[in-house]
Amino acid sequence: MAIHDSDPINRDPLERDGVVMMPRGEFKQFLEHAAEMGAKRALANVGLDGETAAEDIRELRSLLDAFTEAKRTAWKTVIHMITTGFLLSLVAGAAIKLKVFGG
Repeated sequence: MAIHDSDPINRDPLERDGVVMMPRGEFKQFLEHAAEMGAKRALANVGLDGETAAEDIRELRSLLDAFTEAKRTAWKTVIHMITTGFLLSLVAGAAIKLKVFGG
């Protein structure tokens, strides 16, 4: 492997007793490069790579936002129906108790 001072990713690190040693700055660049490659591979594995990846992710976020809003609305509707049912039963009970409908 050729030694390039400008690209520490392509430079051979020193090895002593099975331990790889490199300057801290080069190690940081190496980790950043590895993280970037791993992220690209992970996105490719789930089909979120290529030209439309950004739009696909925006669509997924929009879908998740819509799902969250739908859940929130469903819970509000359920609570509204329970409250309305409770109030209607109170009114019906009061009407029966006061014999509003005769009898």
